[in-house]
Amino acid sequence: MDIIQGIIIGIVQGLTEFLPVSSSAHLVFIQKILGVQSSLAFDTFLHLGTLIAVMWFFRYDIYKMILSWLSSIRDILSGRFREGFYSDPYKRLAWYVILATIPVGIVGVLFEDSVDSLFAGALYVPAFFLFVTGTILYLSQRMTSGEINYNTITKKEALFMGLGQACAILPGLSRSGTTIAAGLTIGLNKEFAAKFSFILSIPAILGAFLLQVKDIGSAMDANFLPVFLGFIASIIAGYMAIKWMLDLIQNKSLDIFAYYCWVIGILVFMGSIAHIF
Repeated sequence: MDIIQGIIIGIVQGLTEFLPVSSSAHLVFIQKILGVQSSLAFDTFLHLGTLIAVMWFFRYDIYKMILSWLSSIRDILSGRFREGFYSDPYKRLAWYVILATIPVGIVGVLFEDSVDSLFAGALYVPAFFLFVTGTILYLSQRMTSGEINYNTITKKEALFMGLGQACAILPGLSRSGTTIAAGLTIGLNKEFAAKFSFILSIPAILGAFLLQVKDIGSAMDANFLPVFLGFIASIIAGYMAIKWMLDLIQNKSLDIFAYYCWVIGILVFMGSIAHIF
């Protein structure tokens, strides 16, 4: 892998992690097109890059959530948890992110080998689920915009979005697309559905990073510069993707991503069947 290839892969990872088009599918596709095979160490750097991007973008909310969560621990010890929980939206948001992360953690632990085999399989697998992503997005845009926000979200809505994230462990099924669509389906307003989806990605990306971090040392070889520049590219692209999505979901339709997923999914599926790729 050379420098240009590393930067391209980093940009693709950063953009598709937060745009509803499936980062897992696009990383498989772009590596196939470029004729390179990403190392586990490079994947670790890419996850770290997108993690930095989302944490920096939502740094104020994360700071408030951490402080409120620590405060809620004190509430538990003093027997005032219920009172504090319902008076501070950031306490609820912190606990609901934890609750919504449980499904993907369970699925990741129980079905890790099965999911890995899907990633190692033919391209028609992510292509098929990319088509499914487009369908989910398209249908979600036909839902009436709800009014649920960070002040009114309940554990039911948080858990439903968490289940959507757990399903998105499948290659080609977009994590952001599935969780945003799940939020819109159950009545979250558009901006908060996207915001909660992105914040919900933090524990999932952090978990993937921690599982891979033991291999990060293997990147300190002759390929270090492509890996490092790809890492920087993923941070910049990820930050831009979050900003773009939050603006887009408030002012326009996500149908363009549904059409994109359908077209790319069909093309790659047909190409895979015909052994073009």
